[in-house]
Amino acid sequence: MVNTEPKPSGDQSVAAKPTTDENGSEVREKSEKELKKEALKRAKLEKFNEKQQKLKQLSDNKPKSDANEAKQKDKKETKTKAVITYDRPIKAGDKKDVTSDPMPDSYSPKYVEKVWYEWWEKEGFFRPEWGRDLSVPNPKGQFVMVIPPPNVTGVLHLGHAVTNAIQDSLTRWHRMCGRTTLWNPGCDHAGISTQIVVEKQLWRQNKTTRHDLGRERFVEEVWKWKNEKGDKIYDQLRSLGTSVDWSRATFTMDPKMCRAVTEAFVTLHEQGLIYRSNRLVNWSCTLRSAISDIEVDKIELTGRTLMSVPGYDQKVEFGVLIKFAYKVDGSDEEIVVATTRIETMLGDSAVAVHPTDARYTHLHGKQVVHPLLGRKIPIVCDDFVDMSFGTGAVKITPAHDPNDYEVGKRHNLPFINIITESGLIDDNCGEFSGQKRFDARKSVLEALKAKGLYRDSVENPMVLPICNRSRDVIEPLVKYQWYVDCKDMAKRAVDAVRNGELRFIPDLHEKIWYHWLENIRDWCISRQSWWGHRIPIYFAKVKGQAFDETKAEEHWISGRTEEEARQKAAKKFNASPKDIDLSQDEDVLDTWFSSGLFPMAIFGWPEKTADFERFYPGSLLETGHDIIFHWVARMVMFGLQLCGRLPFKDVYFHSLIRDAHGRKMSKSLGNVIDPLSVIQGLSLEALHQTLYNSNLDPVEIDRAKAGQKADYPNGIPECGTDALRFALCAYITPGRDINLDIKRIEGYRFFCNKLWNAVKFTLMTLGPDFVPNPNNRLTGNEAKIDLWILNCLHTATDASNKGFETYDFPMSTNACYSFWLYQLCDIYLEALKPIIQSNDSVAINASKQTLYTCVDTGLRLLHPFMPFITEELFQRLARRTGNEPPSICVTPYPQVDQFEWKRDEQLENDVSLMQNIIHSVRSLRSEYNLAKTKVNLYIKFDAIGTKDRIQPFIETIKVLTTSLSVDIVSDSTPVPEGCAIVPVSDTCEAYLMLKGFIDVNKEMERLKSKREKINGPLIKLKASTETTDYTDKVPIEVRTANTEKLRQLELELNKVLEAIQAISLIKD
Repeated sequence: MVNTEPKPSGDQSVAAKPTTDENGSEVREKSEKELKKEALKRAKLEKFNEKQQKLKQLSDNKPKSDANEAKQKDKKETKTKAVITYDRPIKAGDKKDVTSDPMPDSYSPKYVEKVWYEWWEKEGFFRPEWGRDLSVPNPKGQFVMVIPPPNVTGVLHLGHAVTNAIQDSLTRWHRMCGRTTLWNPGCDHAGISTQIVVEKQLWRQNKTTRHDLGRERFVEEVWKWKNEKGDKIYDQLRSLGTSVDWSRATFTMDPKMCRAVTEAFVTLHEQGLIYRSNRLVNWSCTLRSAISDIEVDKIELTGRTLMSVPGYDQKVEFGVLIKFAYKVDGSDEEIVVATTRIETMLGDSAVAVHPTDARYTHLHGKQVVHPLLGRKIPIVCDDFVDMSFGTGAVKITPAHDPNDYEVGKRHNLPFINIITESGLIDDNCGEFSGQKRFDARKSVLEALKAKGLYRDSVENPMVLPICNRSRDVIEPLVKYQWYVDCKDMAKRAVDAVRNGELRFIPDLHEKIWYHWLENIRDWCISRQSWWGHRIPIYFAKVKGQAFDETKAEEHWISGRTEEEARQKAAKKFNASPKDIDLSQDEDVLDTWFSSGLFPMAIFGWPEKTADFERFYPGSLLETGHDIIFHWVARMVMFGLQLCGRLPFKDVYFHSLIRDAHGRKMSKSLGNVIDPLSVIQGLSLEALHQTLYNSNLDPVEIDRAKAGQKADYPNGIPECGTDALRFALCAYITPGRDINLDIKRIEGYRFFCNKLWNAVKFTLMTLGPDFVPNPNNRLTGNEAKIDLWILNCLHTATDASNKGFETYDFPMSTNACYSFWLYQLCDIYLEALKPIIQSNDSVAINASKQTLYTCVDTGLRLLHPFMPFITEELFQRLARRTGNEPPSICVTPYPQVDQFEWKRDEQLENDVSLMQNIIHSVRSLRSEYNLAKTKVNLYIKFDAIGTKDRIQPFIETIKVLTTSLSVDIVSDSTPVPEGCAIVPVSDTCEAYLMLKGFIDVNKEMERLKSKREKINGPLIKLKASTETTDYTDKVPIEVRTANTEKLRQLELELNKVLEAIQAISLIKD
């Protein structure tokens, strides 16, 4: 039924009357308001349809235009997607053919970086023997450096990229300077890391453990893995352009390294510097091995913290102090103690109190009863107890705590080991035996609660020791291990730096060096692994003789071979060699032991090989300051102790890399960048995928993805190797970390494109028949602008060499960058065009020779930083003579003493004035929206002689200011009417003819509008700075920023007012 009730009073329409439709059905008549709405709707629809019809007619009338538009769109898309690659078939190691194909229109890393490295390597350019007889001393000296050997399990990361960018730039520079150069590569066997990788592979493929295979077969599997996949890191280093001598590449398990490691151990053992001791060690239950102090990360916790621990499904609680009571034997009294590791109470062998603490004086000499295991343990007095902390009573677990260990030795307490090597509770702990150590933490707490001995739990700031290899929580265990006595060696290492024999760059690391080495602890070198250098020491017994356990340590005999150990044992025990039974220690040496021998072992030490005599010691070690103690200190100590000489003279410590926001690289933040992603480019989706291949949990992955999307919304652009290397070297500031911004690297990729276009222009300008002079002497016909660019080349060459000499890499990169971009490309190439287009053949030849010299020399300046693009472009240039080196990497590096010309400061000042004129005129043209419109330019000088100085550059000014003509005027020849004026300096003014070239009224309106836009903020800001309490209430940094902003606004306003004045004169 149709509703016919009146509508609310708010609607003034009359009630609709019922009617019928064409089928006879009853329908409601529409109100006046509804009819109006429908009429309006119909009108809008008709208007829309009419508009659509017009658009269709317009489209039908312009089919060709649309087709062209579609064609242009397709062309644009094709152009965007096209990637230029080098696809010419070529035999591996052959030289790249750069003459058969036309030079691509633009720079492409994939095109440029193809083929060159294989050719360099095959030709042997990176070997010190190239082009010289090593038996003949080189008067220019030599440069020797070893690579910090990356782990065989490793993949390329930004640390490698920084290291290799610096080291390769230095190596290439020294090589080009004519020195005998050797950069020796190598790879570390990475004992624990490699063993883990292979163990995981065995389990994944065969569900087999190393114990199933046995030691010998397992080591065979590791070698198999190494031979199949161990060269991956070398291939990645090649992708960075590293000019190392691959023929001397050394793996730390190579025979010569094994020989050196054995010799070093036996020598140090014979000198009494290596010994065996049963003491507390840092134990990783995941690795089932001891690790050294500097392999332990100290994580500071502010209180209760849940942390992931390998082998546990749930996170484990740390940072909580648990208090519980020990009952005094034969008494109702109790002593409350506190611990953050409640599970270790199973191994308690005493409770300690301070001898002067009156609260416990009456308990001296008494015992408490272990509440869970029933044994009685003594109450001992020790000064180490802090009476003010907690209850003033401390539980003592000598076998599982460094402080308790010392107390245990002082009081001759039993050392009760309650945790196994795999992190389980040992068999001596009753019902808790067999539990995981952190599961037992919960069980022990519940047991104490059940016995009514639990007292409290409070949050407690603490330092948690974490294994930096496995991320496991370190468990202190008492173990027999081999140690190196470092005290005397450390003193010699300290003295070497203090007396200047060893130089640190920057020197701020000296203080850290002194502090660590002057407080050094003996080095635990035993590792409970199978992969690595097995310790060359044997336990000797004489057949038929009773063995005295108290003299067991005397039976450890070191030997370079088993036979040598047998002979030494026979002599020591006055027995026949055939009666000596030997069993070699199962442990291997810490990986850093072999790494510490790397600088001398690679050259054949302990044998006095030709390479050792020629290349040891090296010139430089370049590395990160994060391994100053892991590696640098140990190389220095071993070099001095075993060879009597330092392994190198200088140590350059590069900075650590952070992201663009200054944050540490972290997988959970999503800011870890693979250098290959920067070189080759990576989409955002592929970048996200790298997170799923990590060990992050879902929450961390989501957070990391958000970080990646914020920093790289379009993914990482392809930048190429050269741009990455150049950026990293340009970033480096000694003592400061590097905040890596991908946009800056991309900026250097654009710089590569600028280089490409500059050389392409050069080749077109020189022409195919150009023949450079056999030397780079002046022709005598150079224009002033030619002499100026050569002057710039002199300055850049001087700065670049000084930068390399002083390890100031930004000085070198800035010199090269400024020369190419701001001087050669921005000014000289433009100034060259009218000369080349002239009919003056003498001037043309002089400019061509100058251009060739600048490009040839400029490429050589850049080569150490950008090896690929410079080789590619260098090979396209003609050579001065027929007997020049085949590659830019063995071509001499530019030196200022080889130039015929010297620095001309007057010429620099003249061109500086020219540049000021150009800059001022360009700014003025911009103010008047002249764009490409050519107008007359007039220049007026007040100082006598300035006209003569600037006259040689008139044509350059004309070209670079897009002027119709350039005239120098004086007081006797006034400037024509209708010009706008711009002051260049206190003695120079420029005048731009505007009359007839601009719409005066339109321009006046534009300038007045701009004046108002500047005036508003200027007046507001000025008023705010003039308030009475401005100085007192506004921070100094804000006031400084406001002052600068005021200055800029006033400067901008003055320019606009001057322009308005000039327009007014034209209008009048």
